Amino acid sequence: MRGDYVAVIQGGGKGTRMVSLTQDRIPKPMLPLNGKPMLAWQIEDIAAYGIKEFVIIIGHLGEKIKEYFGDGAHYGVTIRYIEEQEPLGSAGALYYLRRMHPDRNFIFVFGDVMFRLDWARMLSFHEEKRAEATLLAHPNSHPYDSDLLLLGKDGAVLGIDEKGNHRDYWYANCVNAGIYVLDRKLIRQFTKLEKRDLEKDVLLTRIHEGKIFAYLTPEYVKDAGTPERFAQAAEEQRRGIWEAKCLRNRQKCIFLDRDGTINRYDGLIYREEQLVLEEEAAEAIRKINQSEYLAIVVTNQPVVARGLCGLEDVEAIHKKLETLLGEKGAYLDAIAFCPHHPDSGYPEENPLYKIPCNCRKPKIGMIESMAEKFHTDLSASYMVGDSTVDIQTGINAGMKTVLVKTGQAGKDGKYEVRADREAENLLEAVTMILKGT
Repeated sequence: MRGDYVAVIQGGGKGTRMVSLTQDRIPKPMLPLNGKPMLAWQIEDIAAYGIKEFVIIIGHLGEKIKEYFGDGAHYGVTIRYIEEQEPLGSAGALYYLRRMHPDRNFIFVFGDVMFRLDWARMLSFHEEKRAEATLLAHPNSHPYDSDLLLLGKDGAVLGIDEKGNHRDYWYANCVNAGIYVLDRKLIRQFTKLEKRDLEKDVLLTRIHEGKIFAYLTPEYVKDAGTPERFAQAAEEQRRGIWEAKCLRNRQKCIFLDRDGTINRYDGLIYREEQLVLEEEAAEAIRKINQSEYLAIVVTNQPVVARGLCGLEDVEAIHKKLETLLGEKGAYLDAIAFCPHHPDSGYPEENPLYKIPCNCRKPKIGMIESMAEKFHTDLSASYMVGDSTVDIQTGINAGMKTVLVKTGQAGKDGKYEVRADREAENLLEAVTMILKGT
């Protein structure tokens, strides 16, 4: 697999958003981040997976990149360059790949994106889907000014909502991260040299064929293309967050109940307007995002089994949750919900979901599914919720537990259990976890 791929880094462009740092003396990807250029971090991460051939697209001040990296021998790789004599957009220079590497597939990344990835997972996904292009997608802290991917059930990309669009709807925090796997068949369609935008002129023209997919990951990926985000990326690298969130490593998660923990408890929530965030919940989740933990919701939603709403309604409620959190700079790495309820006899119940299952808390099917997906060490993880059901779930899964005094505040009376810790609200719970107190 590794020998089939060439890594291509888009290092052109003037980097106008970063001129306060570059002083227009070096290209943006050459900015030193904790002692070495952003490009060096990218090359090292990809090369560590075993991909040794690179192409760097250069433009404004591109000679600085060539002088520093040369032929790549110092990094144990081979580097070739495509020099843009005039700007060709984000993808126009890919035309040259047809002749440089006619029988290879490509990893394509933008030079201001910092990442630490388990590349085997993304490439396996791409090959299993037989995709023409796979876009790395993730939640981030600023979805409101990011390109969002609209996905089908199988991960196929159905559309791209560009960051400049007016959004008057709730949306999933599913951001196009600027990292792609491109099949040689897609590159062969570049039959002439012209200015091209990768999204508008290439990907969107191919979406209708169902061969463009999104690979969702909670791993560390950050657009470091503004001074503020560049500084954040540097600080997070120093704290070890990049490496900690790489799925090659066992993950630590804070599993969160939803109703009464993140949003206010309002009985059975089956309409979007019922969902209102708990005070300080967004700040709590933002703290998780900035730590080495993942933030994953696991919630029972028997409203489906009881016929109060459908699966699509629960998903719409979750889009509202993601939108509200995103507006406050926070995100969830994943949401899992159980639509089942074993007891029958409710008016308008849906018999398809009136069944025993392994996912309804305090059973741990949702936990196990997320743990497998994200390579999680449950013994180093937490369950946080407002009910004894949540605490029993955490105990059953071998996790540490925290009961919050919002929502039901442990007064549901379902189980005779005690949490390892108690907290006034989610923010206090997360603060205790991160401090190790």
